[in-house]
Amino acid sequence: MASKAAILALLTLPGVSAWGAMGHEAIAYVASNFVSANTKVYFQDLLGDTSADYLATVSTWADSYRYTTAGKFSAPYHYIDANDSPPSSCNVDYSRDCGSEGCVVSALTNYTAILLDGRYSEANHQIAAKFVGDIGQPLHCEALDVGGNDIDVLYDGEDTNLHAIWDSDIPESISGGSSLSSAKSWATTLTTAINSGEYKSQAAGWLTGLSVSTAATRQATAMQWATEANAYVCSTVLKGGLSAVENKELSGAYTTTADPVVKLQVAKQGYRLAKYLDAIVAAI
Repeated sequence: MASKAAILALLTLPGVSAWGAMGHEAIAYVASNFVSANTKVYFQDLLGDTSADYLATVSTWADSYRYTTAGKFSAPYHYIDANDSPPSSCNVDYSRDCGSEGCVVSALTNYTAILLDGRYSEANHQIAAKFVGDIGQPLHCEALDVGGNDIDVLYDGEDTNLHAIWDSDIPESISGGSSLSSAKSWATTLTTAINSGEYKSQAAGWLTGLSVSTAATRQATAMQWATEANAYVCSTVLKGGLSAVENKELSGAYTTTADPVVKLQVAKQGYRLAKYLDAIVAAI
Protein backbone atom coordinates (compact mmCIF):
# COMPACT_ATOMS: atom_id res chain seq x y z
CA MET A 1 0.00 0.00 0.00
CA ALA A 2 1.42 3.40 -0.94
CA SER A 3 1.91 6.07 1.71
CA LYS A 4 -0.35 9.08 2.12
CA ALA A 5 2.48 11.21 0.71
CA ALA A 6 2.68 8.98 -2.31
CA ILE A 7 -1.00 9.36 -2.95
CA LEU A 8 -0.69 13.13 -2.73
CA ALA A 9 1.71 12.86 -5.65
CA LEU A 10 -1.10 11.61 -7.83
CA LEU A 11 -2.78 14.99 -7.54
CA THR A 12 0.26 16.85 -8.76
CA LEU A 13 1.99 14.48 -11.14
CA PRO A 14 3.58 16.10 -14.18
CA GLY A 15 1.18 16.01 -17.04
CA VAL A 16 -2.07 15.83 -15.16
CA SER A 17 -2.22 19.38 -14.04
CA ALA A 18 -1.64 22.81 -15.58
CA TRP A 19 -1.91 26.58 -15.75
CA GLY A 20 -1.81 29.08 -12.88
CA ALA A 21 -3.31 28.48 -9.43
CA MET A 22 -6.93 28.92 -10.50
CA GLY A 23 -6.37 26.62 -13.47
CA HIS A 24 -4.84 23.93 -11.26
CA GLU A 25 -7.83 24.18 -8.95
CA ALA A 26 -10.35 24.01 -11.78
CA ILE A 27 -8.69 20.89 -13.15
CA ALA A 28 -8.77 19.32 -9.69
CA TYR A 29 -12.48 20.09 -9.33
CA VAL A 30 -13.23 18.60 -12.74
CA ALA A 31 -11.26 15.51 -11.75
CA SER A 32 -13.16 15.20 -8.47
CA ASN A 33 -16.37 15.05 -10.50
CA PHE A 34 -15.17 12.07 -12.54
CA VAL A 35 -13.13 9.83 -10.24
CA SER A 36 -14.70 6.52 -9.35
CA ALA A 37 -16.52 6.19 -6.04
CA ASN A 38 -13.72 3.98 -4.69
CA THR A 39 -11.05 6.48 -5.71
CA LYS A 40 -12.97 9.34 -4.11
CA VAL A 41 -13.35 7.52 -0.80
CA TYR A 42 -9.72 6.44 -0.90
CA PHE A 43 -8.42 9.95 -1.49
CA GLN A 44 -10.71 11.62 1.00
CA ASP A 45 -9.61 9.13 3.64
CA LEU A 46 -5.91 9.54 2.83
CA LEU A 47 -6.13 13.32 2.72
CA GLY A 48 -8.23 13.53 5.85
CA ASP A 49 -10.66 15.78 4.01
CA THR A 50 -14.22 14.80 3.20
CA SER A 51 -15.09 18.15 1.65
CA ALA A 52 -15.66 18.78 -2.05
CA ASP A 53 -12.32 20.62 -2.07
CA TYR A 54 -10.23 17.58 -1.20
CA LEU A 55 -8.29 17.61 -4.48
CA ALA A 56 -8.27 21.34 -5.18
CA THR A 57 -6.70 22.38 -1.91
CA VAL A 58 -3.55 20.33 -2.59
CA SER A 59 -3.29 21.09 -6.30
CA THR A 60 -1.03 24.17 -6.23
CA TRP A 61 1.68 23.38 -3.69
CA ALA A 62 4.46 22.38 -6.09
CA ASP A 63 4.27 25.57 -8.14
CA SER A 64 5.57 27.41 -5.08
CA TYR A 65 8.02 24.69 -4.07
CA ARG A 66 10.00 25.06 -7.31
CA TYR A 67 10.99 28.60 -6.27
CA THR A 68 12.47 27.50 -2.94
CA THR A 69 16.11 26.55 -2.43
CA ALA A 70 15.13 22.96 -1.72
CA GLY A 71 12.84 22.72 -4.72
CA LYS A 72 14.93 24.52 -7.33
CA PHE A 73 15.93 21.22 -8.93
CA SER A 74 12.29 20.53 -9.84
CA ALA A 75 11.82 23.50 -12.19
CA PRO A 76 12.49 21.47 -15.39
CA TYR A 77 9.76 19.02 -14.39
CA HIS A 78 7.09 21.60 -15.28
CA TYR A 79 7.76 21.75 -19.02
CA ILE A 80 9.34 20.23 -22.11
CA ASP A 81 11.24 22.60 -24.40
CA ALA A 82 10.09 21.74 -27.91
CA ASN A 83 12.80 23.06 -30.23
CA ASP A 84 10.49 23.42 -33.21
CA SER A 85 9.73 26.38 -35.48
CA PRO A 86 6.34 27.94 -34.75
CA PRO A 87 4.14 28.99 -36.32
CA SER A 88 5.28 27.08 -39.42
CA SER A 89 6.14 23.83 -37.66
CA CYS A 90 5.19 22.46 -34.24
CA ASN A 91 6.36 19.11 -32.89
CA VAL A 92 7.81 17.51 -29.78
CA ASP A 93 10.68 15.02 -29.81
CA TYR A 94 11.65 13.37 -26.54
CA SER A 95 15.32 12.81 -27.40
CA ARG A 96 15.72 16.35 -28.68
CA ASP A 97 13.60 18.25 -26.20
CA CYS A 98 13.83 16.56 -22.78
CA GLY A 99 17.02 17.99 -21.30
CA SER A 100 19.68 16.29 -19.21
CA GLU A 101 18.02 17.52 -16.01
CA GLY A 102 14.70 15.99 -17.03
CA CYS A 103 11.38 17.40 -18.20
CA VAL A 104 7.68 17.03 -17.58
CA VAL A 105 7.57 13.82 -19.62
CA SER A 106 10.43 12.07 -17.82
CA ALA A 107 9.06 13.22 -14.47
CA LEU A 108 5.65 11.69 -15.19
CA THR A 109 7.32 8.43 -16.18
CA ASN A 110 9.73 8.23 -13.26
CA TYR A 111 7.57 9.44 -10.38
CA THR A 112 4.66 7.24 -11.37
CA ALA A 113 7.05 4.28 -11.23
CA ILE A 114 8.08 5.25 -7.70
CA LEU A 115 4.48 5.57 -6.59
CA LEU A 116 3.55 2.18 -7.98
CA ASP A 117 6.56 0.38 -6.51
CA GLY A 118 6.04 -0.70 -2.92
CA ARG A 119 9.76 -1.40 -2.54
CA TYR A 120 10.45 2.32 -2.28
CA SER A 121 10.62 3.85 1.17
CA GLU A 122 8.24 6.34 2.71
CA ALA A 123 10.91 8.99 2.10
CA ASN A 124 11.06 8.13 -1.60
CA HIS A 125 7.29 8.37 -1.82
CA GLN A 126 7.36 11.72 -0.10
CA ILE A 127 9.88 13.03 -2.65
CA ALA A 128 7.66 11.74 -5.43
CA ALA A 129 4.77 13.70 -3.93
CA LYS A 130 6.40 17.08 -4.56
CA PHE A 131 6.12 17.66 -8.27
CA VAL A 132 3.62 19.30 -10.58
CA GLY A 133 3.76 19.86 -14.32
CA ASP A 134 1.97 21.74 -17.02
CA ILE A 135 1.62 19.62 -20.15
CA GLY A 136 -1.81 21.00 -21.07
CA GLN A 137 -0.68 24.63 -21.25
CA PRO A 138 0.72 24.99 -24.80
CA LEU A 139 3.64 27.20 -23.79
CA HIS A 140 4.83 24.59 -21.28
CA CYS A 141 5.58 22.51 -24.37
CA GLU A 142 7.55 25.12 -26.31
CA ALA A 143 11.15 26.39 -26.14
CA LEU A 144 10.76 29.60 -28.17
CA ASP A 145 11.59 32.65 -26.04
CA VAL A 146 11.57 30.55 -22.87
CA GLY A 147 8.08 29.28 -23.54
CA GLY A 148 6.83 32.78 -24.30
CA ASN A 149 8.16 34.25 -21.05
CA ASP A 150 10.39 36.61 -23.05
CA ILE A 151 7.62 37.75 -25.40
CA ASP A 152 6.36 41.07 -24.05
CA VAL A 153 2.64 41.73 -24.47
CA LEU A 154 -0.10 43.88 -22.96
CA TYR A 155 -3.20 42.58 -21.22
CA ASP A 156 -5.89 45.05 -20.17
CA GLY A 157 -3.28 47.75 -20.60
CA GLU A 158 -0.78 46.11 -18.24
CA ASP A 159 2.71 44.99 -19.27
CA THR A 160 3.10 41.23 -19.03
CA ASN A 161 4.31 38.33 -21.16
CA LEU A 162 2.72 35.76 -23.43
CA HIS A 163 3.33 32.85 -21.08
CA ALA A 164 1.69 34.62 -18.15
CA ILE A 165 -1.49 35.42 -20.00
CA TRP A 166 -1.89 31.78 -21.01
CA ASP A 167 -1.17 30.62 -17.46
CA SER A 168 -3.53 33.01 -15.74
CA ASP A 169 -5.07 36.01 -17.51
CA ILE A 170 -7.00 34.16 -20.20
CA PRO A 171 -8.23 31.36 -17.89
CA GLU A 172 -9.31 33.95 -15.31
CA SER A 173 -11.15 35.94 -17.98
CA ILE A 174 -13.14 32.79 -18.74
CA SER A 175 -13.82 31.72 -15.16
CA GLY A 176 -14.55 35.21 -13.92
CA GLY A 177 -11.80 35.44 -11.34
CA SER A 178 -8.81 33.91 -9.59
CA SER A 179 -10.49 32.53 -6.47
CA LEU A 180 -11.19 28.95 -5.44
CA SER A 181 -14.90 29.63 -5.94
CA SER A 182 -14.23 30.80 -9.51
CA ALA A 183 -12.35 27.58 -10.18
CA LYS A 184 -15.18 25.49 -8.72
CA SER A 185 -17.85 27.29 -10.74
CA TRP A 186 -15.85 26.94 -13.96
CA ALA A 187 -15.28 23.25 -13.25
CA THR A 188 -19.03 22.76 -12.87
CA THR A 189 -19.57 24.30 -16.31
CA LEU A 190 -16.85 22.13 -17.85
CA THR A 191 -18.21 19.02 -16.15
CA THR A 192 -21.61 19.65 -17.72
CA ALA A 193 -19.95 20.10 -21.10
CA ILE A 194 -18.25 16.72 -20.69
CA ASN A 195 -21.34 14.92 -19.43
CA SER A 196 -23.94 16.29 -21.79
CA GLY A 197 -22.59 19.22 -23.78
CA GLU A 198 -20.02 20.03 -26.43
CA TYR A 199 -17.36 17.63 -25.13
CA LYS A 200 -19.59 14.58 -24.63
CA SER A 201 -18.66 12.97 -27.93
CA GLN A 202 -14.96 13.72 -27.46
CA ALA A 203 -14.31 12.65 -23.88
CA ALA A 204 -13.75 8.94 -24.48
CA GLY A 205 -11.14 9.79 -27.10
CA TRP A 206 -9.20 11.89 -24.59
CA LEU A 207 -8.28 8.67 -22.80
CA THR A 208 -6.87 6.87 -25.84
CA GLY A 209 -3.47 5.48 -24.96
CA LEU A 210 -3.66 6.40 -21.27
CA SER A 211 -1.67 3.75 -19.43
CA VAL A 212 0.38 3.54 -16.24
CA SER A 213 1.46 -0.08 -16.69
CA THR A 214 5.05 0.34 -17.94
CA ALA A 215 7.68 3.05 -18.34
CA ALA A 216 7.15 2.95 -22.09
CA THR A 217 3.39 3.41 -21.88
CA ARG A 218 3.71 6.19 -19.29
CA GLN A 219 6.17 8.03 -21.52
CA ALA A 220 3.93 7.51 -24.55
CA THR A 221 0.95 8.87 -22.59
CA ALA A 222 2.85 12.00 -21.57
CA MET A 223 4.27 12.51 -25.07
CA GLN A 224 0.78 12.29 -26.56
CA TRP A 225 -0.48 14.97 -24.19
CA ALA A 226 2.56 17.19 -24.79
CA THR A 227 2.23 16.88 -28.56
CA GLU A 228 -1.45 17.87 -28.41
CA ALA A 229 -0.67 20.96 -26.34
CA ASN A 230 2.31 21.94 -28.48
CA ALA A 231 0.19 21.88 -31.65
CA TYR A 232 -1.77 24.86 -30.33
CA VAL A 233 1.40 26.95 -30.34
CA CYS A 234 1.19 26.95 -34.14
CA SER A 235 -2.57 26.98 -34.56
CA THR A 236 -3.46 29.53 -31.89
CA VAL A 237 -0.78 30.88 -29.53
CA LEU A 238 1.60 32.16 -32.20
CA LYS A 239 -0.61 32.08 -35.25
CA GLY A 240 0.64 34.88 -37.47
CA GLY A 241 4.09 34.82 -35.87
CA LEU A 242 5.76 36.93 -33.22
CA SER A 243 4.75 40.16 -34.90
CA ALA A 244 1.08 39.32 -34.28
CA VAL A 245 1.53 39.25 -30.49
CA GLU A 246 4.71 41.02 -29.41
CA ASN A 247 3.98 44.32 -27.65
CA LYS A 248 0.32 43.98 -28.66
CA GLU A 249 -2.81 44.26 -26.51
CA LEU A 250 -4.15 40.69 -26.28
CA SER A 251 -7.23 41.06 -24.09
CA GLY A 252 -9.57 41.48 -27.07
CA ALA A 253 -9.73 39.43 -30.26
CA TYR A 254 -6.72 37.31 -29.33
CA THR A 255 -8.38 36.15 -26.12
CA THR A 256 -11.61 35.43 -27.98
CA THR A 257 -9.66 33.10 -30.28
CA ALA A 258 -7.80 31.48 -27.39
CA ASP A 259 -10.93 30.97 -25.28
CA PRO A 260 -12.10 27.61 -26.77
CA VAL A 261 -8.58 26.19 -26.65
CA VAL A 262 -8.16 27.01 -22.96
CA LYS A 263 -11.59 25.60 -22.09
CA LEU A 264 -10.88 22.39 -24.00
CA GLN A 265 -7.45 21.87 -22.48
CA VAL A 266 -8.63 22.44 -18.91
CA ALA A 267 -11.64 20.14 -19.36
CA LYS A 268 -9.48 17.50 -21.00
CA GLN A 269 -6.85 17.61 -18.27
CA GLY A 270 -9.39 17.35 -15.49
CA TYR A 271 -11.04 14.35 -17.08
CA ARG A 272 -7.69 12.71 -17.76
CA LEU A 273 -6.55 13.37 -14.19
CA ALA A 274 -9.59 11.53 -12.86
CA LYS A 275 -8.92 8.48 -15.00
CA TYR A 276 -5.19 8.61 -14.26
CA LEU A 277 -5.97 8.57 -10.54
CA ASP A 278 -8.38 5.69 -11.05
CA ALA A 279 -5.72 3.73 -12.95
CA ILE A 280 -3.02 4.21 -10.33
CA VAL A 281 -5.25 3.54 -7.34
CA ALA A 282 -6.42 0.34 -9.06
CA ALA A 283 -2.79 -0.74 -9.49
CA ILE A 284 -1.65 -0.05 -5.91
